[in-house]
Amino acid sequence: MGVKDLKSKEELDEVVKDGSAVIIHFWASWCEASKHMDQVFNHLSSDFPNAHFLRVEAEEQPEISEAYSVSAVPYFAFVKDGKTVDTLEGTYPSELANKVSKIVGSIHAGEPAAPASLGMAAGPSVLEAIQDLAKIDNSAKTQPPPPAGITESLKTRLEQLIRSHPIMLFMKGNPEEPKCGFSKKAVEILKTENVKFGTFDILTDNAVREGLKKFSNWPTYPQLYCNGELLGGSDIIIAMHEGGELKQAFADHGAGNDDVSKSTVVGTDGQQAGVTNSTGLSLALTSRLDSLIKSAPVMLFMKGTPDEPRCGFSRKVVEILKEEKVNFKTFDILSDDEVRQGLKVHSNWSSYPQLYIKGELIGGSDIVLEMQKSGELEKTLVENGVISLNDRLGKLVNSKLVMLFMKGTPDAPRCGFSSNVVNALKEEGIKFGSFDILSDDGVRQGLKTYSNWPTFPQLYYKGELIGGCDIIMELKSSGELASTLSE
Repeated sequence: MGVKDLKSKEELDEVVKDGSAVIIHFWASWCEASKHMDQVFNHLSSDFPNAHFLRVEAEEQPEISEAYSVSAVPYFAFVKDGKTVDTLEGTYPSELANKVSKIVGSIHAGEPAAPASLGMAAGPSVLEAIQDLAKIDNSAKTQPPPPAGITESLKTRLEQLIRSHPIMLFMKGNPEEPKCGFSKKAVEILKTENVKFGTFDILTDNAVREGLKKFSNWPTYPQLYCNGELLGGSDIIIAMHEGGELKQAFADHGAGNDDVSKSTVVGTDGQQAGVTNSTGLSLALTSRLDSLIKSAPVMLFMKGTPDEPRCGFSRKVVEILKEEKVNFKTFDILSDDEVRQGLKVHSNWSSYPQLYIKGELIGGSDIVLEMQKSGELEKTLVENGVISLNDRLGKLVNSKLVMLFMKGTPDAPRCGFSSNVVNALKEEGIKFGSFDILSDDGVRQGLKTYSNWPTFPQLYYKGELIGGCDIIMELKSSGELASTLSE
């Protein structure tokens, strides 16, 4: 069939519904690795003419990318009988070929399916791609694990990096070769603004990459700083640029080129303008904004309404809050331009949506999505009394059919008991979810009371506690473990 470029989610749904094998390549035109993997993808489409090979430009088709949880490119999704049965992220030509062969099967009836990298038409392309990709800097894949916390020396280093240039961009790649579309866009905007800026490639240093997230309390990249102060990520940079506010922000912070004012506006608390309480808004408007922000424990300022969102970012945050089963109130900023413009200044956040919990700004759609994925959103809601700890624990134990609360992760258990239970479940071929109780003391202590079980690991099936290590090992020895977890 060859490779087909998808233009809509509806077009994809039409292909997927017939149940045949579908392989989707999410790529980006700026990503060199995507181009190499696409060559392999094209050859594989020739090897397996009965399968559908579809290509999606990830950033141009956000609805499709969101549906398949794409966060980096190249990324491949393997669909069979209308369901996603496997995925592959990164530059692994041989693995791509093998996964395609596995899902599609043999190209000749009655013959066993052989890996496509071993002798079929795609073979030379696979080898060529491996050689080419070896020349590309893949330092992000070989980085050591992120630091457990920020040491004093790392903190000092981050502060020095942030202040190394008046305008400093932490990005993926460099201005000549950005490694993600968001970084590329930020560079283009800064060049359009005609300002001098320094950059740091966070893919070259994992300590900086992970440490800066904690230091700045901002979980994504790129990150733009002006005289040591964080302005925000890509959505903030784009919104400020389009609104003509970025140049003024540089001027307010005393940065930029000769065409930008060098005066520094200092507020009453001694900090630079843009991060002070001296907003210049009228007392009446400030009072109104404060009242709106605090009118509900969870308050969302969005475009449109929950039933009729007027932008994809607002829709996404609404969906997340509904998934978390949170009661929330909204304000349509399109209905009141005074609030729309005033809140940007009041909160020092230049785009929408804006989510507030107990009067405190959480952030926009990218922050909320990142917090949901990491579990931080639920944790924040518990800490602020929006949802109870028991509600959170109930949601966690029911998040998978078989759920293990352990020390560490299945790939890296942090105690022998957890390791034994993981091995027992794997040997029985039981699929399970896990939660590292060392990563969240609230869950660690709360679950002891919730389950009336004082130790870990704890294994749950359909939300009901099965027991700890000794019980699991007894069930395995008696041959009852698999049946107990499938009743």
